[in-house]
Amino acid sequence: MEKLNSKPSKKRESSQQTWWQPAMVIFSQVTGLIAGPILIALFVGKALDRKYGTEPWIFLGLTGIAFLISSLGIVSITIKYTKKLEKELKDKKANSEEKNNNNQI
Repeated sequence: MEKLNSKPSKKRESSQQTWWQPAMVIFSQVTGLIAGPILIALFVGKALDRKYGTEPWIFLGLTGIAFLISSLGIVSITIKYTKKLEKELKDKKANSEEKNNNNQI
C-alpha cells in the first residue's frame, strides 16, 4: 500500500508539469500574431500619415493588412495543430490496438 505522503514518481511528476505547455505555446503564437502586426501598423501607419499628411488613411490601410496577416496566421496555426493532434490520436490508437493484440496472444 502506497503512503499518502510519498512523492509521486518522476514520470507522473513530469507529465503534471508539462500538460499545460502546448497550450501556452499556442497562446503565445496566436497572441504574437494578433499583437505584432497591429502594433507595427499602429506605429508605422501613424508615422507615415504624419509624414505625408494623409491621416488616417495609411494607418487604416495598414491596419486592414495587419488584420489579414493575423487572420491567415491564426488559420495556419490552427491547421498545423489540428494535424498534429490528429497524428497523435492516430498513433495513440495504433499503439492501443497493438497493445491489445499483444495481450490476446
